Amino acid sequence: MKDHKELDVWKGSMELVVHVYDMTRFFPREELYGLTNQIRRAAVSIPSNISEGAARHSEKEFVQYLHIALGSAAELETQLIIAKKLNYIADDNNVHDEITLVMKMINGLIRHYKNKTVARRLDSGERA
Repeated sequence: MKDHKELDVWKGSMELVVHVYDMTRFFPREELYGLTNQIRRAAVSIPSNISEGAARHSEKEFVQYLHIALGSAAELETQLIIAKKLNYIADDNNVHDEITLVMKMINGLIRHYKNKTVARRLDSGERA
């Protein structure tokens, strides 16, 4: 398996973390341990789970961690919608586009590894 730092999805998710930290710097002080913390944790969770999964010994485990990263991306998206509704952030299509791109890349990796598993089973005569 590739080093996680070579994966485009990891690089993209790291950029997303930086963007999220920049954006949440201006949230109200009373949200520091509330929504600000939740948003930052969800963002950090994405590349963290990608790297942890890549360090595992099997593709099956990697896919499991990719699913967790995907969940964190969906959580981040929801929290940013909440922040927008509370007028903490302006309409920021860049961050929404970044999240969408990261989610597409994660889904692509999941499909890739699941297809490899199916192909191996077919090659060995197992039923998919």
